[in-house]
Amino acid sequence: MQELLDTLETLKTSEIKECIDARLAEFSMIKTQPIHQIFKELCFCIMTANCSAAKCIEVHETIGEDFLTVSEIGLANKFKELGYRFPNVRSSFIIEARKKMYHLENVIKSTNNGNQLRDWIVKNIKGIGYKEASHFLRNIGFNEYAIIDFHIINLLAKYNIVEKPKTMTKTKYLEIEEILKNIGNKLKLNMAELDLYLWYLETGKILK
Repeated sequence: MQELLDTLETLKTSEIKECIDARLAEFSMIKTQPIHQIFKELCFCIMTANCSAAKCIEVHETIGEDFLTVSEIGLANKFKELGYRFPNVRSSFIIEARKKMYHLENVIKSTNNGNQLRDWIVKNIKGIGYKEASHFLRNIGFNEYAIIDFHIINLLAKYNIVEKPKTMTKTKYLEIEEILKNIGNKLKLNMAELDLYLWYLETGKILK
């Protein structure tokens, strides 16, 4: 683990820090926006499972406000036109989630407990697991969450910190999350900061 800690300490003093700080500032602003803006971020996180982040960003930005109004068939057609990988099933998930948009708003406003909020999202929003729910929370300014995807797992495995799991169960996800929290504590980084540093280290990119 020490090798990874040393590498991340070096990154913390590089020009990448400014980019990461700016991206996290963008995330923190979203939580203060109307529920329609927050819901669009949820749509993005529904889209990202098993899809390229860069492609999802492109498609998400193109569709924009239409996430709030178009029909399921209309959204599926837009996905197809834009070359998105799962047009039918994800459009179905998004339309179902839209029905719960104001319930989601109430839950966000009524709790400061991110874990309770994450559990509610996983239970009530179809197409969202712990990874996607953590992604959503991080992207709207909950800094205590990282996205444990294959990029992060590959990096941790490369440094012999974890073994790649054959399947990502809730138990395994939370186990790896605790490992990341330990790394973050050693580096004096919150989980969102650590996530972006790890993602940059593995991919050379700072996305969302």
